[in-house]
Amino acid sequence: MYDLSPRQMTRKDNNFRKIRKTTTITLRIDTDIMQSLYNKAGQDDISLNTLVNQVLKRYVEWNMFEAKAGMIPLPKAVAKDLFQRLSEEDIIKMAKGVAKNAVYDIALFMKGGKMDPDLFVSWFLSRMKNCSEITETNVGEESSESRTYIIKHDLGENWSLYHKALLESIFNDMLSRPIHIRTTGSTLTLQY
Repeated sequence: MYDLSPRQMTRKDNNFRKIRKTTTITLRIDTDIMQSLYNKAGQDDISLNTLVNQVLKRYVEWNMFEAKAGMIPLPKAVAKDLFQRLSEEDIIKMAKGVAKNAVYDIALFMKGGKMDPDLFVSWFLSRMKNCSEITETNVGEESSESRTYIIKHDLGENWSLYHKALLESIFNDMLSRPIHIRTTGSTLTLQY
């Protein structure tokens, strides 16, 4: 039995309050899966409800599209090694060529055919969560017209260079908006 009538809940998120609608449902879940969820919620010091929402959000925003969009899993160590073997020239050529169109098309597909800078960055950050830590530095600054994100990835200078060239190319050629990117061997800082 489930109740699909929306309820408005207030939640503190990124130092400001958002109103979200929630739905209450009842599900049957395999005992072993439920125990794993309880264990993970305890390890992460979050409620079971929060963990289940995170899992479902990840599925809805990413996993259900992954195979159809042409994404493949690749171990972090393999990606790092592959990128380290390429020259800077090859990295930039790949980012501005085949990668620009492929990445933009995947984002467009996964976002339901709609795209603007905020939707693209939302998709990009969701993708980067698999291999990095992400911090938004202008949280709570509602008057700020730009957004800044720091992505710590530990995948090397060429990984940073690839994403810098890729994002600059997509923002300039497809989204018609400037983006400023600073890189190190383990971080990307995006401001748009």
